[in-house]
Amino acid sequence: MGFLDVIFNAINDLTWGWALIPFLVVLGVFFTIASGFVQIRFFKRMFRVLKGDPDADPNKISARAALFVSVGGRVGGGNIAGVAVAITAGGPGAVFWMWAIALVGMCSALIEATLAQLYKRTTPEGDYRGGPARSIIHGLGANYRWLAVVYAVCLIASFSIGFNAFQGNTVAGAALDSLAIPRLWTGIVLALLTGFIVFGGIHRIAKAADIVVPVMAIGYLAMALLIILINIVSLPGVIIDIVANAFGFREAVAGGMGAAIAQGLRRGLFSNEAGLGSAPNVAATAYVRHPVSQGITQSFSVFIDTIIICSCTAFIILLGDVYQPGAEGIDGVALTQQSMVDHVGAWAQYYLTAAIFLFSFSSIMYNYYLGENALAFMTDNPMALNVLRVAIMGIVFLGAVAPGATFVFSFSDPMMGILAVVNLLALMMLFPVALRIINDYRAQLSAGIKRPVFDPAKFPDLDTDPTAWPDAMKKPAE
Repeated sequence: MGFLDVIFNAINDLTWGWALIPFLVVLGVFFTIASGFVQIRFFKRMFRVLKGDPDADPNKISARAALFVSVGGRVGGGNIAGVAVAITAGGPGAVFWMWAIALVGMCSALIEATLAQLYKRTTPEGDYRGGPARSIIHGLGANYRWLAVVYAVCLIASFSIGFNAFQGNTVAGAALDSLAIPRLWTGIVLALLTGFIVFGGIHRIAKAADIVVPVMAIGYLAMALLIILINIVSLPGVIIDIVANAFGFREAVAGGMGAAIAQGLRRGLFSNEAGLGSAPNVAATAYVRHPVSQGITQSFSVFIDTIIICSCTAFIILLGDVYQPGAEGIDGVALTQQSMVDHVGAWAQYYLTAAIFLFSFSSIMYNYYLGENALAFMTDNPMALNVLRVAIMGIVFLGAVAPGATFVFSFSDPMMGILAVVNLLALMMLFPVALRIINDYRAQLSAGIKRPVFDPAKFPDLDTDPTAWPDAMKKPAE
């Protein structure tokens, strides 16, 4: 184990340690400028997905369902514990830089989801599969299959194994601390619920997300709004404090502006996953008329995760008296929990435990599907899929009952680091293709077409699947 720790720590240092975050930021800024600030231009269109598409095929995964699954995956412990860590280590200014990286990441999310949609394939069951692994194969060619396999292996190792163990551990810890429920019982219940969902495939995951995600998001938002209203007089001062700390005008912690930037960028990227290559796997499952439509939807997903949900946690902490800038003491989920209790009373700790359960369970569903999609890319053996499903149940159970099983998490970050590097390399090489698709979408909007339709025949040089675009044979809606 010691040798493996050395290897994983070295990989982690080479990726997250110094290179990957600047790479993600620089590439996101480049995408934003080169695309003409596409996430800003299409911002109003993002909200259309919430209404749903009345003309969509009911047997397909809708754009809204894909949104809820991806939001369920992005929104997790990072939104509750991660924001608290960022504020503790980087001061209130870290929140500003979380917002900044989210605005940039919205473009990266749009690009990677657009490519996943462009290169998706129709399965024998009539569903769609896609994601960075398939974008690499069909966009860059068969010579890059080895790169796609590296991506798929790292996706399974980081999300399906490591992060699912972490989610089980988080739920069991919260249930033990606030409700005194033994870890064993939490593990059993969580594993059984996980099995019920994952054995139903992507359709059952989408249906579950359609219920769980709105409940968890609206519930958490309601609590945050209550706390903001209670402290509405203090809100302007908190916002001023966030901006002042972000630019070093008012130093809150050691490291000043540098610590705020580093913590804000790191925690923001860990939370919204923009550019890391995970959410495109879900984005590719959706039935849409044009690849950019789902790109816009996934950009909205980043907005919900960081600008809305993470901001809620930040205001819960900063509007209270529990957090003291620069002071040693409570951190992580405990800071969020105690801040909530400070605002509204002891009952809030039970409320937060329920929120953590919903956040974590939605992430487990999402993490499982990422593994399923990666496995389907490498093999079409149905037995392998069932083995993965049983293994995920076991991993969630072990993560819940073994509070000291930190070795399970030690390889997750390095594997995600490799995953992100592979995805970013592919995005750089395929960006000109994504820009062509975005320009096609824009041209149709300029021509008065309210709902652009992708026609594979207009792009004969691209290795697309015509069966994945049934609307190409229909007249676009004027």
